[in-house]
Amino acid sequence: MTLPSEPAAASDEAASGPPLSDAAPDNVEPETTPAGRLAPDLKIGEVRRGAKPGTRYVRVTRASERPFQRVGATRWRATLAAELPTSAVGRAFANARHLVFGAPMATSLAIEERLSKVKALAVFSSDALSSSAYATEEILLALVLAGTGSLGIALPVALVIAVLLGVVILSFRQTVRAYPRGGGAYSVASDNLGYWAGLVCAAALLVDYVLTVAVSISAGALAIISAIPTMAPYRLEMAVAAVVLVTAGNLRGIREAGNLFAIPTYLFIAGFGGMIVVGLVRLAMGDGPATLTMSAPPREHVEALQGLTLILVLRAFASGSAALTGVEAIADGVQAFRPPEARNAATTLAVMGAILTTFFIGATFLTVRFGIVPSHSESVISQIGRVAFGGENAAYYYLQATTAMILVLAANTAFSGFPMLASILAKDEIVPRQFAFRGDRLAYSNGILVLAVFAVVLLILFQADTHRLIPLYAIGVFLAFTIAQYGMVRRWQRIREAGWRYAATINGTGALLTGVAAVITAVAKFTTGAWVVLLLLPVLVLLLHAVHQHYALARTQLHLEDSGPALSLALPPDRPVIVPVSEVNLATARALTYAKALSTNVTALHVVTEEGEDTTALEEYWHSRYPETQLIMLDSPYRSFQAPFMAYIDALSIPEGVPLTVVLPEFVPKHWWQRFLHNRTANRLRDALYHRRNTVVISVTQQLA
Repeated sequence: MTLPSEPAAASDEAASGPPLSDAAPDNVEPETTPAGRLAPDLKIGEVRRGAKPGTRYVRVTRASERPFQRVGATRWRATLAAELPTSAVGRAFANARHLVFGAPMATSLAIEERLSKVKALAVFSSDALSSSAYATEEILLALVLAGTGSLGIALPVALVIAVLLGVVILSFRQTVRAYPRGGGAYSVASDNLGYWAGLVCAAALLVDYVLTVAVSISAGALAIISAIPTMAPYRLEMAVAAVVLVTAGNLRGIREAGNLFAIPTYLFIAGFGGMIVVGLVRLAMGDGPATLTMSAPPREHVEALQGLTLILVLRAFASGSAALTGVEAIADGVQAFRPPEARNAATTLAVMGAILTTFFIGATFLTVRFGIVPSHSESVISQIGRVAFGGENAAYYYLQATTAMILVLAANTAFSGFPMLASILAKDEIVPRQFAFRGDRLAYSNGILVLAVFAVVLLILFQADTHRLIPLYAIGVFLAFTIAQYGMVRRWQRIREAGWRYAATINGTGALLTGVAAVITAVAKFTTGAWVVLLLLPVLVLLLHAVHQHYALARTQLHLEDSGPALSLALPPDRPVIVPVSEVNLATARALTYAKALSTNVTALHVVTEEGEDTTALEEYWHSRYPETQLIMLDSPYRSFQAPFMAYIDALSIPEGVPLTVVLPEFVPKHWWQRFLHNRTANRLRDALYHRRNTVVISVTQQLA
């Protein structure tokens, strides 16, 4: 808007007055604050001179451009403008981050990030559904040691696992209703069985989530290699790239991840379901040597290396139990669902269980009927697809492509479950509190990044080999399942609500079955790698306990009694103040001036780190400029600065209860890269002083233009 013309004198006065950007527009009511109190300068408008003499323009700042908004007499809210970096490099980095991961989202939008049942099925069930692509193969790899004639036992083994899966699904449906805040097995164990049981569940689930990423990504790489054998040399590179891709998708937010990964999940459901339907139709039509009731001869003969023993069958059961991994993710992430959270989570869990059971039993049935023999160069699902679809046609490649995608995206379940579980553990002070931090996109960024790092390390150590990683898998899952379901039994016995006996029977049966499965898995896989997990779990439990103990100790020592006297600190005017001096400059002068305003007992300390250094000029200048302040010269024959400085202040005789104040002169370069051109002694000294008792550290900074 244009203001009326003013006399030249008025224009001159305005020109010689305060900066125009600090002036407020005439029609905007300025922000007020009680007298004597500090409040942010909102800079609601800028007054600018017009093109014509004597005219001014008022530019009203948009609300979105103001860094703060007043929401109460003494309460302010920071806007997105307050989040913007002030430096050019910072702004460039922020713009690049927002381009890749999206613009920051306010906490108030968290409810909008909740998932519908359709998206939640894709986000939380991809791991469980993808296990149908390799669980059958793991059963066959165990049984083939007794020769191809023993592969028919795979179907009864799969049926037993399916029964166990059904019991676990029923149990977790009860869990999500009883514990809608999430946390799954950890919450159940902590609430009903105590602190240590909760720690064991937490450790088991955290380990399992990391293994979930490594196993699913490795299986996805194998699916690609099965369709394109020339990609075999790049197995590890493909796996690491997949982890990076899924990590980036999840850093964009849980709803964004659902949008990105929902379509591939449903494409896989269509492809895998189509394979089973087409395969069953072929069997029903008698198209080949196999029928619905008769199996074809093995497509490849393998000599028996050992007899078909109970131990071998139990090992096959333990390997195939990988089909149960991932079903706990929904119970861990109940709070990610739209309201009513518990009901939506229970419904999604039931749908996931039905699809998983159908796929697992269907794939195993077709494997046995088609006479499929496991191979290290081609996955079992790839072989089934070739037979069902009649060769390497478009349907076959669609199956392989969607299988590879779901196996890679199965890691997304862990990227959703691990950070949510870690955030709950952080709030309970079991893991570092940083895991409860939500990033720009309301995702638990620290948990996502830590999971990615551990998964990449595992992939490198095991060269993305699925068969080497599988033995480490499922032990933690069954252990957590067993403890949680026993915890639910104890809960029903305690509250005794309507129908508690039926619910306790389901949970008790589940606890018994998963407990047996845990023992079988640990024994059967012990020599092939399970011992690593069995050794790691106690170590991780003790580590989590140490974190919890630290927080408990810190809280105890920092506790302030409500009824105690108010804290008071009567500092004498001559309390000791030390100012380290390297040379006399503007930064030193400002620090010394500040120190002298604090106390009449100020001492400057110069550490001489070079033998033969001439300090005469420094001493003469100091005594002429600051005669009232003592300058101590401390020779350091071993050329160090920090150690002699700390030893000197430790040797000072200071009255009990009087803190030592150290005022550090610092200068801050304009550009970030210029920091590396200076030795940054003040930073190192500050870090050392922070650990010294009864010490106050003050930094007086001078910004360089």
